[in-house]
Amino acid sequence: MTEESDLTHVTDDGEAQMVDVGDKPDTARRAVARGAIQLQPSTIEAIRENDVEKGDVLAVARVGAIQAVKHTWETIPMCHQIPITNIDTEFVVEDNRVELEVAVETTGKTGCEMEALEGVTTGLNVIWDMVKAAEKDAAGQYPGTRISDIEVVSKEKREL
Repeated sequence: MTEESDLTHVTDDGEAQMVDVGDKPDTARRAVARGAIQLQPSTIEAIRENDVEKGDVLAVARVGAIQAVKHTWETIPMCHQIPITNIDTEFVVEDNRVELEVAVETTGKTGCEMEALEGVTTGLNVIWDMVKAAEKDAAGQYPGTRISDIEVVSKEKREL
C-alpha cells in the first residue's frame, strides 16, 4: 500500500475503516445496477406461465431484491446505513435468461450503488432458489444455470 492510495476505506496504516461522511452535504443520489441469470428454456417458460412449484418467481425475487437493498448496511461491513427513498425493480424475461435491473434512490451523504448491487445479486439468487429443482440435471448439478453480468450501469448525484 502506498501513501498515495485512493482507497477511502483504508487508513494510512493499511487498516480497514468506515469512511467519515459527516462533513459531506446531503445530495440526491440514484444508482442503477443490473445482472442476469441464464436458465433452461423450459424453466423460463414456467416462470412466464407462473407455473413454478414454489410460487411466483418474479414477485418473490422482487421482494428479495427490495429487502436486500434495505439491509445492505448489515451485510457489507463498511457501508453506511442510508435512508432509501425509492427502489425500482425491472425484470426482462428472454428465451434463456432473466435480466434484473434495480434502481435505488436516496437523499444523504453517500451513494447507493452497493445497495443497487445487493438488490440485483439477491434478486437473482432468489430466482435460482425458486427454480433450482427444475434446473438440476440427473447428476444433481446445474450445468446451464449461471448468474452473470452484474454491474453498476449508472450513478447520479444532484445537489439539493
